[in-house]
Amino acid sequence: MSVKQDTDLKANGHGPLMPADAEREAREARIRYQDGDFQVTSPGAFVRCAVTGESIPLDELKYWSVARQEAYVDAAASLKRHQQTAEDSARS
Repeated sequence: MSVKQDTDLKANGHGPLMPADAEREAREARIRYQDGDFQVTSPGAFVRCAVTGESIPLDELKYWSVARQEAYVDAAASLKRHQQTAEDSARS
């Protein structure tokens, strides 16, 4: 293994060394959700749906709330969260 390859490996804390790119791909990204766009604030390959907990690859992310700064796996999950928060507001 060359010196360059050695520098591209990083311990993941759970076993053998893995390439730094592979570790980044296994990490959850941190995102700032904006109107019509989002900004990655911490690198990763996916985010979690706020309703279902499912992983959403960044290249498949289509639904989110700017106000709540949450991602949703699909339109149904987005609607469910909207209804939940509307019910919570009505109770207050």
